[in-house]
Amino acid sequence: MPSVTAVLIANRGEIAVRIIRSCRALGVRAVAVYSEADADAPHVRLADAAVAIGPAPARASYLDVAALIAAARASGADAVHPGYGFLSENAAFARAVADAGLTFIGPPPAAIAAMGDKVAARTMMERAGVPVVPASGVLPPDAGAFASAAAVTGYPVVIKAAAGGGGKGMRIVREATALPDAIRAAAREATAAFADGRIYLERYLERPRHVEVQVFGDTHGRLVHLGERECSIQRRHQKIVEETPSPAVTPELRAAMTEAAVRAARAVDYVGAGTVEFLLDQHGRFYFLEMNTRLQVEHPVTEWTTGVDLVREQILVARGAPLSFATVTPRGHALECRLYAEDPARQFLPATGIVHVLVEPAGAGVRFDGGIARGSVVGVEYDPMLAKISTWGATREEARTRMLAALRETVLLGVVTNRDYLRAVLAHPAFVAGATHTEFLAAHFADWRPGPGAERARVAIAAALALTSRAVGDSESDGARRAAASPFATLGGWRSGGTAA
Repeated sequence: MPSVTAVLIANRGEIAVRIIRSCRALGVRAVAVYSEADADAPHVRLADAAVAIGPAPARASYLDVAALIAAARASGADAVHPGYGFLSENAAFARAVADAGLTFIGPPPAAIAAMGDKVAARTMMERAGVPVVPASGVLPPDAGAFASAAAVTGYPVVIKAAAGGGGKGMRIVREATALPDAIRAAAREATAAFADGRIYLERYLERPRHVEVQVFGDTHGRLVHLGERECSIQRRHQKIVEETPSPAVTPELRAAMTEAAVRAARAVDYVGAGTVEFLLDQHGRFYFLEMNTRLQVEHPVTEWTTGVDLVREQILVARGAPLSFATVTPRGHALECRLYAEDPARQFLPATGIVHVLVEPAGAGVRFDGGIARGSVVGVEYDPMLAKISTWGATREEARTRMLAALRETVLLGVVTNRDYLRAVLAHPAFVAGATHTEFLAAHFADWRPGPGAERARVAIAAALALTSRAVGDSESDGARRAAASPFATLGGWRSGGTAA
């Protein structure tokens, strides 16, 4: 059986912290890696050991395969966990790990490669009897070829990158005149994101739901599902709110979708944690979208409802152990919100700064997964997701109200975040009713602005903190602190009979 006694975590931030916790619970040594920008990051401080791997740009550090392999060898790690993002779905990286004599905590490279090519994956799914959206194969970046394919599928269509996902190299086209510009833009973006400019065309479904199924396989032939998650609340194809179970999925539909997901995973001899993603149309028909051959960002909601530690299970399966469960019976409802460093009031511009204050929500049914701490520097080098907040309730409404309370209790000063935007989404009547779809934000939040009350509160808090930090020194006695905090001590230019500068 493979040896997994020390795991090098080839990632950073929230997911690195998450993996460290499961390693500790298993008595496995956790080794962090860090770029120059992350030298003081929480995942570096929490790990049993940490290895520097290069400068801030990801291509020179977290995407440097040779540096990661060297770090594993230097630290004595015998396994590598890729987390999500970066190299987590890179078949060449998985092969390099195996070639170095290390255990890759993830699926076999062949499965990653098979599902990484979206066109090849579609063909494989059709053969496996999994429903797919009508589409073309890879086409030359030529308007005539795409126009002919669109005439067969019908408009609207979406142009997609053959080699990737996450919204990169993706353009929605509603009429033939818009094809040439969309083709050029999609091919250019696909080349930049995946070093592969191949694109294809697919029928675009209007306002579908995005529903995915968590699957898990072991090396003993067992492959099971752990229920579905709905991830329809998306901005620019990036999820910001996820939940399980989906409010739209009936027991009959769930049985059909989960069976199809297991069939899809079995078609590539899948081992480990993976997610089969579907689009669910307004008539209850579902279609294969893609398979993510890694742990998902939103895995905590599945952990809430099933009680399964998915990272722990990943490590055990990588050791050669059978799955610790044959089936699961989900209980209750769970929600997750992603906290991003971005300003929704300014077209979601990336936000940077230093985290001066961080108050995490707590209490029964509340979980905070973060990769930041007080003093953390938030730059623009990496993904803007700072943390995830997830909640559980016996019902969807209980989980929703608990999430609203958790978001209210979350305080992060120094960096602008989307916290108030998330609260507005969860309070919207359509979300309360479960009427969600992938165009939900465009339909209901196109012109969203924070309320004046929230802005005034932020200004007041910032002013109070600034005043206190100027007036009160850490080394002063209690009496000195009280004297310094007095308005007569701090309002130096005040005059009873007039104004002062």
